[in-house]
Amino acid sequence: MLREVWPFVDAHHRAGRPVVLARLIGRDGPGSRPLGATMAVSGDGTWRGSLSGGCVEGIVLDAARAVLAGAAPHVTAVAPGEHLMPWEDAPACAGELRVLITPAPPEPVHSAITAALAEDRPLAVRVGLHPPYPWSTAPTVGQLPDEEPAFTEQLAARPRLVLVGATDLAAVLATLAQPLHRKVTVLDPRPDHVASGAFPDTAEVVRDWPDEWITHHPLAARDAVVTLSHDPRIDDRALRAALAGPAAYIAALGSRTTHAGRLQRLADAPGLDRLTGPAGLDLGGASLAESALSVLAELIAVDNGRSGRRLRDGNLPIRAATVATNTARAESGVGEPGLAAP
Repeated sequence: MLREVWPFVDAHHRAGRPVVLARLIGRDGPGSRPLGATMAVSGDGTWRGSLSGGCVEGIVLDAARAVLAGAAPHVTAVAPGEHLMPWEDAPACAGELRVLITPAPPEPVHSAITAALAEDRPLAVRVGLHPPYPWSTAPTVGQLPDEEPAFTEQLAARPRLVLVGATDLAAVLATLAQPLHRKVTVLDPRPDHVASGAFPDTAEVVRDWPDEWITHHPLAARDAVVTLSHDPRIDDRALRAALAGPAAYIAALGSRTTHAGRLQRLADAPGLDRLTGPAGLDLGGASLAESALSVLAELIAVDNGRSGRRLRDGNLPIRAATVATNTARAESGVGEPGLAAP
């Protein structure tokens, strides 16, 4: 998706280097990446992103570098394994991919995408699928100019992850949440905790009582709250405020004994059945990173309506049928909307 490669695109744009995008706009079989998956290839030879997880990237790189060298932008069909010898087995992701290879959007579209991602504003981005492959943006898909055929991606505002308690575990959670495209806010009323300097620049660290902050910053359905302070005076206030709203994942760190006491204290709180505790999946880890991974893994599972059990023990598609944070589609019959999963 554009969000995944945009830091790379923007850095090369600011350095004055050309960038070509290769975008997955259609597929007639299973695959490991959703429609809208994007590779960005710079004029200095470096690149980011993938369209298939490895099956076709070499072929796409050659095509993108040809456009950088002056070839015309185009839509091309790529089949994983098309360069194999007759006796070699084809890869599992054997469906034909349809890929749009075109220069990265010029101004003012580039700046519109950069600003929307930086400010967490929704933005619809459309590129035509016929020469000259025009780009356009608008706050919503319905406000985009008509362009058929075209490929459209709706960039959504990032869901928020609210961490209550400016602890060492919160610092690791905030760091690991960055590539998950979560907007992290750390809340703690204790001045020494918020001044620790342990948190990444990408996290917002606020000295405030969590219930008061949540009241002034209402949570959305895809937001999440995890309490980490181990202080009931702080955590309980946060949980009461969060349970009163629509946040999908509300969890509390602590042992089973601690959680039993927590449930007794919060027995009169509406929505208490939505509270998860102890937070996290049963990974058996003990380090800060392992604990943070356990919590984030459970958050991802809840976000996608999954159980979090081992893949080998299930029979659902490996990837969820929808991409929650972005929607991308090809219009006028070019490609199939959604995500095909093996």
